[in-house]
Amino acid sequence: MYNWSVDEEFMKKFPKKYKLWRLEQMISYGLDGDKLDKNEIVANWSYLKKRIDPQRLKFIEFLIWPKLF
Repeated sequence: MYNWSVDEEFMKKFPKKYKLWRLEQMISYGLDGDKLDKNEIVANWSYLKKRIDPQRLKFIEFLIWPKLF
């Protein structure tokens, strides 16, 4: 994932915020060859579900918790 508008080196000084920001960016704007870790998504779901597009939210919920649908 390439982000031209954010200084990632500065963001890396704050590991928790950087991890959340990176997860959100990867979900919203594409993976660019990287892979998402299901455990990270589940662990940070309360934060992510407030910040991503509702249609993507439903799709990710379907992928992670398919028995709910």
